[in-house]
Amino acid sequence: MISALIHVARPADPEAIERLADTLSALVAGVAAGLVADAVIVSARACDALETIADASGATLVQSGPAGPWRAAAQMARHDWVLCLEAGDLPREGWIRSVDRFVGTARPEVILARLRRPHAGIGDRLAARIERLLGARNPRAGDLVRRDSLLAGSGFSPRQRPRAMSAGLERT
Repeated sequence: MISALIHVARPADPEAIERLADTLSALVAGVAAGLVADAVIVSARACDALETIADASGATLVQSGPAGPWRAAAQMARHDWVLCLEAGDLPREGWIRSVDRFVGTARPEVILARLRRPHAGIGDRLAARIERLLGARNPRAGDLVRRDSLLAGSGFSPRQRPRAMSAGLERT
C-alpha cells in the first residue's frame, strides 16, 4: 500500500481547489484496488476550502514547512511508499498495476521511481532527462518515493537515479 501526497500551490485559487478535487477523485480507483491507503494534502497555508475537502475525503491536511512540501507531508503519511502529486495530476489508465508491481518488486536500495509527465513544460522535461543521467537531489510531482528517504534529510544522498515507470500522469 502507498500514501498519496498532494501539493496545492495556491490554495486561495478556486481552480486549484477544483484540481485538488479532480486528483482525489482519480485516486478513488487506487483506494478501491487496495493500493492507496491514505492521502495527505499539503499547502503553504491552510484555508477553509482545503479543510472542507480534507475532512470530506478523509485526507490529512498539513502545512509545508521550511524543508518543503514533500517532507512535511511524508511526516503524516502512514506507508513506506509515497506518491507525490500536484493538485490537478490525474494518473492514466494502468497506473495501479504499474505502481503496485513496482512497490512489490523494488529492491531495498531503490528509493525513487518516476511516472511519465508528457504535459510538463520543456524545462521540466529537460531537468527530468538530466536527472535520469546524473540522479535527482529532490523528489518532484509524479515521483514514487520511499517515505524514509524523504524523512532522512533535505534531499537524496547520494543523488538517486529515478526508475522510469510505464504509467503516466495527465493534467487538468
